[in-house]
Amino acid sequence: MPEHNQGDMGGTMRLGKRRTLFKSDTSVMKKLYDNAEFIEERHRHRYEVNTKYTADMERNGLIFVGQDVEGERMEIMELQNHPFYIAVQYHPEYITRPMKPSPPYLGFIMASCGKLQNYLAKGCRLSPRNGYSDSDFSDDDELSSITSTVSNASLTDKSTS
Repeated sequence: MPEHNQGDMGGTMRLGKRRTLFKSDTSVMKKLYDNAEFIEERHRHRYEVNTKYTADMERNGLIFVGQDVEGERMEIMELQNHPFYIAVQYHPEYITRPMKPSPPYLGFIMASCGKLQNYLAKGCRLSPRNGYSDSDFSDDDELSSITSTVSNASLTDKSTS
């Protein structure tokens, strides 16, 4: 950090709520944050990306999609051509709740079960009427298939016992 002093480690942490500006309209993180131009998240760290290397990293697919208001600090990173590989400098866990995960956590959960792309395509809207499967099945077809599989398994278990 520009204000960092190697001899004084006591007061060099970035603390509190900080604004992060999105630099890319195609960013997965920006979409997860409802296409906001900026976000404000809490920080508690003394680490940062050395800007001397950002051009090389971006040429190789590690894109910094969020920066501080001065454009000096890299706040959000995404790896291109990956289902969900992100890094943030702030602490999204500070605002995460069991029934309302913060956008980075929700994106991770959706990507881990293969439903992120469909969720993003639907405008990041949760609805009990909309499925989040990236498969070609409609909700009714998928539900029928699951129900049929469970029923058949149940019948098979009864006939073998």
